[in-house]
Amino acid sequence: MPTLSSNKQLLLIGASRGLGFALAEEYLKRGWHVVATERNSTTSQLHNLLEASDGRLKIDTVDITYPDQVAALRTRLASRKFDMLFVNAGIGIREMIADVSTDEFIRVMVTNALSPMRIVESMQDLVLPTGTIGIMSSGQGSITNNENGHYEIYRGSKTALNMLMRSFAARHADDPRTLLLMAPGWVRTDLGGPQARLSIEESIPNLANTMDAQAGRAGLQYLNYLGQTVPW
Repeated sequence: MPTLSSNKQLLLIGASRGLGFALAEEYLKRGWHVVATERNSTTSQLHNLLEASDGRLKIDTVDITYPDQVAALRTRLASRKFDMLFVNAGIGIREMIADVSTDEFIRVMVTNALSPMRIVESMQDLVLPTGTIGIMSSGQGSITNNENGHYEIYRGSKTALNMLMRSFAARHADDPRTLLLMAPGWVRTDLGGPQARLSIEESIPNLANTMDAQAGRAGLQYLNYLGQTVPW
């Protein structure tokens, strides 16, 4: 059973549904204070957690593909400090390279690779020196493990995200904070689909355990939800 950490602060970007919502719920169960973001309140489940959160959940709104909204969020949070920043936002795509439109390709890359890193760049100074900066990647971002070629645009966007985060880590080689790229496994969500191998309950508590276990370990790691290293 995880130890309650009532003074811990989490900034969770992209928590309106699916894995992000489950992470918000999990860290509230662990006693954390959570600032969780949604793109809009009409499709968000976050408000269902407010009553039971004892004031430990704050909800904010941002679409991370719009830099002006990211800047405005940064301004609103200027007085806060967090033990963890975790970026969950992302979209899926099934088209192959031969079929995808240029506009859709750009949309996926902007949403899954560029925008999460803009959040990291913008919000990094809100994270304590002892804190963690994490991003939801995917095992499909592994070049080594790509043996069937499916979902190649989604794969490519996550591989790009991994490379950008690795560049961030290289530029901040003396940073004492924990940097994580997390692969949650194939989970039954709107993105993962009904045939996925894992339930949210099998993925997210283990993913949170893995992240918490890495706290205080400097440098970048690419890990799955069970704490196993994913090959680049």
